[in-house]
Amino acid sequence: QCDNAKGLKAFYDAIKYGPNHLMVFGGVCATVTSIIAESLKGWNLVQLSFAATTPELADKKKYPYFFRTVPSDNAVNPAILKLLKHYQWKRVGTLTQDVQRFSEVRNDLTGVLYGEDIEISDTESFSNDPCTSVKKLKGNDVRIILGQFDEEMAVKVFCCAYDEEMYGSKYQWIIPGWYENLWWESWINSSQCLSKNLLAAMEGYIGVDFEPLSSKTVKTISGRTPQQYEMEYNAKRGDGQSSKFHGYAYDGIWVIAKTLQRAMKYLNATNKHQKIEDFNYTNHKLGKIFLDAMNETNFFGVTGQVVFRNGERMGTIKFTQFQERKEVKVGVYNAVDDELQIINNSIRFQGLEPPKDKTIIQEELRKISLPLYSILSALTILGMIMASAFLFFNIKNRNQKLIKMSSPYMNNLIILGGMLSYASIFLFGLDGSFVSEKTFETLCTVRTWILTVGYTTAFGAMFAKTWRVHAIFKNVKMKKKIIKDQKLLVIVGGMLLIDLCILICWQVVDPLRRTVEKYNMEPDPAGRDISIRPILEHCENTHMTIWLGIVYAYKGLLMLFGCFLAWETRNVSIPALNDSKYIGMSVYNVGIMCIIGAAVSFLTRDQPNVQFCIVALVIIFCSTITLCLVFVPKLITLRTNPDAATQNRRFQFTQNQKKEDSKTSTSVTSVNQASTSRLEGLQSENHRLRMKITELDKDLEEVTMQLQDTPEKTTYIKQNHYQDLNDILSIRNFTDSKDGEKAVLKNHLDQNPPAQWGSSDPSRTSKDPIEDINSPEHIQRRLSLQLPILHHAYLPSIGGVDASCASPCVSPSASPRHRHVPPSFRVMVSGL
Repeated sequence: QCDNAKGLKAFYDAIKYGPNHLMVFGGVCATVTSIIAESLKGWNLVQLSFAATTPELADKKKYPYFFRTVPSDNAVNPAILKLLKHYQWKRVGTLTQDVQRFSEVRNDLTGVLYGEDIEISDTESFSNDPCTSVKKLKGNDVRIILGQFDEEMAVKVFCCAYDEEMYGSKYQWIIPGWYENLWWESWINSSQCLSKNLLAAMEGYIGVDFEPLSSKTVKTISGRTPQQYEMEYNAKRGDGQSSKFHGYAYDGIWVIAKTLQRAMKYLNATNKHQKIEDFNYTNHKLGKIFLDAMNETNFFGVTGQVVFRNGERMGTIKFTQFQERKEVKVGVYNAVDDELQIINNSIRFQGLEPPKDKTIIQEELRKISLPLYSILSALTILGMIMASAFLFFNIKNRNQKLIKMSSPYMNNLIILGGMLSYASIFLFGLDGSFVSEKTFETLCTVRTWILTVGYTTAFGAMFAKTWRVHAIFKNVKMKKKIIKDQKLLVIVGGMLLIDLCILICWQVVDPLRRTVEKYNMEPDPAGRDISIRPILEHCENTHMTIWLGIVYAYKGLLMLFGCFLAWETRNVSIPALNDSKYIGMSVYNVGIMCIIGAAVSFLTRDQPNVQFCIVALVIIFCSTITLCLVFVPKLITLRTNPDAATQNRRFQFTQNQKKEDSKTSTSVTSVNQASTSRLEGLQSENHRLRMKITELDKDLEEVTMQLQDTPEKTTYIKQNHYQDLNDILSIRNFTDSKDGEKAVLKNHLDQNPPAQWGSSDPSRTSKDPIEDINSPEHIQRRLSLQLPILHHAYLPSIGGVDASCASPCVSPSASPRHRHVPPSFRVMVSGL
């Protein structure tokens, strides 16, 4: 009844009132057995138990006279160790119910596994609710769980395991095997999970317990095989309840018999006058003989080989597995031989192989796809072929006026920068799958340098060309300005020098290093019981943000400078010189693409294929669009109308200054190597126009003479007005620029205050009131009608008035080409 008081009273009554007992056989309840066993030393009695499995009784200092034929609960630990080694499980976790019996087994297991190269990664215990402990085991990635709990708690444990998905092919549960048959049915109602869910979580667990009867077909000490004994036992038992300890009780009787037999032989051999019947509770010597004789027990019984080691039975441990709602014996461990036998590979794991003792983390480098790299490399090669074609075109036609005026050397630098940018794509696509770690670290620096220098070379040369046009055309007061290509090369070299200073400081102070970034684990695509941990290589340093900010700031300022030059030179009307529209388009496309590319590249840094694709396409697009905008218009113009791009055209710069008067000047300048040929044409044109002006002056003089009828009036007109007309109509300063630039046509106008036609003249009298045909009023009318007609007919041939003017009396301010001239007469002179 497992009552300590009753058990002690029965023991004391037997000692006091009964005959002298040679030994004590029995003790099923652990509490009663331990109390009695602790007091046996005082009576020199040896106790043999067949059912007490508590590990506490294994303490020989406290229970020196205690033996048992049944293995203790700790006897399963060496068997578990052997099973773990068999399947190479080196990492386990324990889940223990807070009961002394289970805690002792767990503590002994820790000692057994210690030093065996098996790690107990987590030790969890619980009193009533095991779900928290189960969750912690999963959080610590425990795959092999060694459990110690009773049937009631086992149901709860497996319900929690189902909720946490700690079952199936990735997990293995090892629990006590001494539960009753169909034990879960008795406790399923006390849990909150469904029966099918519980059975699903239980599927495949392994139970460990001592074997009730040996499975060997060998005759035992009784002359019967274990199978024969079992048949005889069942026959005599009838309908009575079976106990799994009956075989150990049967072998226990034989142990006592063999112990007494050895004791009698010992007494006969050493002291013929003493017999075992002479034993009493104070006979320490005879009690010691019984103790030694029991320690020498060694025979094969129905439960297997019966051997004691420090009073503990070295029995046989069986392994059962829960397969399809029933327990199947799958293995046997012989403690005497320390041997594990798996029965015909009957253990069935739910996966293709035994579960791993932990999540096998396989690091996998995320590398750039070879087909993607090949495709982008092919596009890059096409871009480089296009750049080479532009270079060939530029070199072949370098003596053409169109190419000469567009600075062929700067064009070559633009192409070189584009090709360097293309080349960087090949380096961006090389990762750890193609090169070693040391080489990859070198590529981090090389590709940064190539892309940076290529960018500056291309756009630096483009902006340098535009700066030269700006410097020549912006300041109209300058007589001459010659800017050779050598100076432009110095400008580009200065931009590259700034780049080199930044890059060298970067490399010396905080060089780029290869860093490996690890990402969260992912399931194996092939379905194996492993997890993939993606790793990705990066080129980084300590202050990456600062260095990138410096580079971006410099490149941004360079782009703003290019936009400023493009805007300032937008009105230059020589197509060979004016690339402002194409520069603006290039800067816009490159800026937008770089901003988008940088943002997308940062967001996809964990996807190397996407990141490389974005970076490569941005570089290809920016380089291609820049080269095409620079060279395709030149190629088309050279093939269709090569002279149109270099034709002499007027162009105008307008500056708003804080002055009362705004000045507008027109200057035509020849640039670079084309200036000599243009100068010769301008000189010829200048001579022709001078001759034309002379002829017109003669015609004007003849017309004026015809309008005069009297000498007095003729003298009056000549002296007072003819000189002013010549001054107004004369065109001066149409001369060559002394340094070979375009000649400048200027209208020089006297700023003297105009005389009023109707003002009084002291040399004349106004007392003749007759209005004849030669009176000043009539002459004024004729001149106001005839002179504008004459000028409207002749001045367009010399550029003096727009030929599209419809009326000779239109105000000169209506034409945007001419300034308002205050006339010396009250005569409207159109076109000046």
